[in-house]
Amino acid sequence: MPQVGLVVVSHSRPLADAAVELARQMLPGRELAIEVAAGTEDGGLGTDAVAISAAIGAADSGDGVVVFMDLGSAVMSAETALEFLDDDVRERVVLSPAPLVEGLVGAAVVAAGGGGRDRVAAEALLGLAPKQAHLG
Repeated sequence: MPQVGLVVVSHSRPLADAAVELARQMLPGRELAIEVAAGTEDGGLGTDAVAISAAIGAADSGDGVVVFMDLGSAVMSAETALEFLDDDVRERVVLSPAPLVEGLVGAAVVAAGGGGRDRVAAEALLGLAPKQAHLG
């Protein structure tokens, strides 16, 4: 069954892997395509537009992909990655301004439940709401 895929773009592979592990804890017994494009080939800090485009391709089952990014240059790398994609894939991708961890967790739950791309992206944007409500 096609479902929305998720991609985590981070300068740090351990950070991205930890965020994905946390999100997967919310999905007991459910599968979801969550791909990581993080760090450099030699294990350093950085992002790679080619790796991001490959991750988007791997996460896309036809229902779209929501991409989460950690810092400003990750956003630029993700934007560049879109240029490497075919038009039909590119139009199914949402680059989310949501917070990386909170947005990813909420999006994963909704995507695993069969939510569409726009619903998954909207849920990600609500990621900070509980913290904001609690802290004022």
